[in-house]
Order: sequence, then structure tokens, then C-alpha cells
Amino acid sequence: MTHYDLAIIGSGSGNTLISPEWDDRKVVLVEGGTFGGTCLNVGCIPTKMFVHPADLASAPARSARLGVNLALERVRWRDIRDRIFTRIDAISSSGRTYRADELANVTLVEEFVRLTGEKAFETASGEEITADQVVIATGSRAVLPEIPGIGLPQVHTSDTIMRIDEFPQRLLIIGGGYIAAEFAHVFGAFGARVTIAVRSGGMLRTLDASVSEAFTEHAARQWDLRRDTDVTQVTANDDGSVTARLSGPAGPADLVVDAVLVAVGRTPNTDALGAVDAGLDLHDDGRLVVDGYQRVLRGGEPVAGLWSLGDASSDYQLKHVANHEAKVVAHNLLHPDALRASDHRFVPAAVFSSPQIASVGMTGEQALHHSEETGTPIVTAVRHYGSTAYGWAMEDTQGFVKVIAERSTGRLLGAHVLGHEASIIIQPVVQAMSFGLDALTMARGQYWIHPALTEVLENALLGLEAD
Repeated sequence: MTHYDLAIIGSGSGNTLISPEWDDRKVVLVEGGTFGGTCLNVGCIPTKMFVHPADLASAPARSARLGVNLALERVRWRDIRDRIFTRIDAISSSGRTYRADELANVTLVEEFVRLTGEKAFETASGEEITADQVVIATGSRAVLPEIPGIGLPQVHTSDTIMRIDEFPQRLLIIGGGYIAAEFAHVFGAFGARVTIAVRSGGMLRTLDASVSEAFTEHAARQWDLRRDTDVTQVTANDDGSVTARLSGPAGPADLVVDAVLVAVGRTPNTDALGAVDAGLDLHDDGRLVVDGYQRVLRGGEPVAGLWSLGDASSDYQLKHVANHEAKVVAHNLLHPDALRASDHRFVPAAVFSSPQIASVGMTGEQALHHSEETGTPIVTAVRHYGSTAYGWAMEDTQGFVKVIAERSTGRLLGAHVLGHEASIIIQPVVQAMSFGLDALTMARGQYWIHPALTEVLENALLGLEAD
């Protein structure tokens, strides 16, 4: 048995916890998969490195009405892929080397482990490890539904679809969330015939209803969107393609495609870690239950010295949330008598599809529920990109900003953006909500550059009929 001062299980955001303050203490970092975690290797970073070329590839379709005739000559799939993963793999490798070989106080264990106690675990090879403090940052993995044929090599998750050798001319995507939306944009822009099968009536159903409805309409125009449809079987064909059996409103139908992307969600890796056997508290979806200080609970009480962050315990599944929680845990590990709490009040998110989407705070439906519960009237305003000078110059007919506030105070409750650079347009609202700036002060208390596209946000704020 080997004992450490600190054990970190997971090399994603958990890797950032090893600061110079630990130089004189023994630290073990555990990673059974690829060093660097989900975001670096199979998540946010490589996907956005595909999204940017996809935006370029889709430019010709948008530019003709503006008098600029562009032509897409060719998409070099392998060149795009290799440029991305040459860089990604180098970062992962150098990070691994730094932790494994260059820090005398850090031991890198490259095996999967299972908990044998609150602050003890065993490696796959049988080594027992204990620590004064343990951080569980094991992340999440893609969910694979129980469909016959789901194990065929032509069936992928987001973990594998980006590294395939041959570009699929026909792609079936199962799911209607943000992963489905982003990959539909990437492969569709590169020239694939994309079919999306969603079990519900629309895409991005967890977002504000007006955004979900608008995006679903755009999706149906860009891709072959099959609503209220299940995929019940996938069968291999002799020519290397697969046939997917779809069950929808019109009855069963067969679809022949070159590849299938399963994008029905992600699940925390706490089951593989043995969190249940260790007696730790879990949410219904498998996430570890933590308190505001990121301490893991057992029997409703925090376990001293046991922490968690990121997808293992957070329901946001966002890298910027995991990074925030890592900063909180980093402080609390070193300052047990002056704990800091995580701040999850105003967590923004974005979907890098076509069109782009961003949101923060309450949806319209949540705000109505808030109003009914508190008796506080709310106000909502929507402004379209095309109502501003820059949006008009772009001839944008789809983008809009929706803001929600309390009528009596002007306190911002939420904002939702669909359209060009939505993830940038929304950031001033995140700042305002975080620092308590009301809608009217935000709109009138500063200059807004004319004719920048941000004027659409200014106009939406001015449109709120708040007291």
C-alpha cells in the first residue's frame, strides 16, 4: 500500500490542481484513458477546430445573395483531421511527460482504479493507494443505447467520429442535443448527406422553447430531420455501408448510410469507479452528490478530504464549469479552515452549430414558473439581428436575441441568442448578471459601438418594459 498527501483521479481539469504549493508533498495523478481528459482529446477543443473549417466551407451558400459568388472547391478531410490531432496529441503527450517524468513529487498512475474506501482505491493491476485528500475528477462518457448492431465499426460516438479515415458521404446522427447539432453542421458543411433521428419533436429541447423551435426549423431546412423517430437496429452491408432501421410517424423505414454517430448524451464515470460500493451519495443520473464547497457527501454529510469536480458531480457538463470548480477545490485543498463555495448562479453555454446558439440564466418557461412561485411579474423582449444596422448589412433573417427580466427591478433573469457569433453577443449579459447590473443601467449606462452587431442586445434590453 502506498500513501500520498493528495490523490487526483482524472487528468482533465483535475490536472490543474497540481500547483507549486504541492512541490514538497507527495501527489498521485491517476488516468486510465488518454491524458488530458474529454475537452482536450474528444470534446470542446477538437470539435471547435472542426467547426471553424465548417464555417468556412458553408460561406458560399450564404454569400451569393450579398453579391459575392464563392465556390467550395474541395474539403480535404484527412488534412483537416491531421492538422487538428497533430496539435491535440502533442499537447496530451507533453502534458503526460511533464507529470510522469519531470516532477519528482508527482506519480502518474496510468490505470483505471476502483474505490475501496472513502479515500482509498485499487488500481487495475492490484496496487492499493490511500491519500489524505482525494479528488474525483473522472469525467463522463458517451451513452450507447441498447440497439442491435450498436457495436459495428461504422457506429461512432463523439470520441471516435473525428478520427475516421474516410469521410462519410452519408451520415446518420442519433440524437438532438448539442453534440448532434454541432456534428451535423460539421459534416453537412463538408458535403455529407446528414440525417438526424430524434425521439422527440425537435432539437435542443433543454433550451428556451423559442430557440429550440427556431433551431429545429433551421435544422429541417439544412438536414434530413426525422422527428419522433427511433433507430431500432443497425445492420452491416457487404459494401461497407450500414442499414439503419428507423421507426417514425410514417412507420418503419430503412436508411443506408456510411456511418452512424450516436449522440444521445453522456453519463458520469462514477460507476466504473465503484462509487456505489464505496457508499458515496449519488444523484439518480449517477453523479456524485457534493456540497457547495465541492465536498463529496456520504449519508448526507460531507466526507472530510474527499472532493469532486466536473462531469463526475456537475450536471452542466461544461469545461468552463469544471475549470471553475477546479479553482475552488484547489483553494479548499490548501485552506480547509477558509473554504470557498462554487458559484453556479449564471452559467452560460453555447452550441457551435449553424446557426450558433448561446444562453445564460432562466429559459422563458423557467422564468414564468419563477414568476408564479414568487409573485414577481417578468418582462421579455426579442430583437432580431436584421433590425440593427449590421444585421441589416448581413441580410440576416434568422438571428435574434431574447432577454428576460423582473419587471419591478429590471434584474436580468436570462438571455438567449440564436445567430452569428451568439457566444460572443451574450457575454455582456453574463457579466451584467454576475455583477448585479440591471437591464436599464446596462442598456443606457454605457456606449454601444455603432453599427456593431451588439446593438441587437442593446435594443433588446431597451425593449424590456421594466419599471
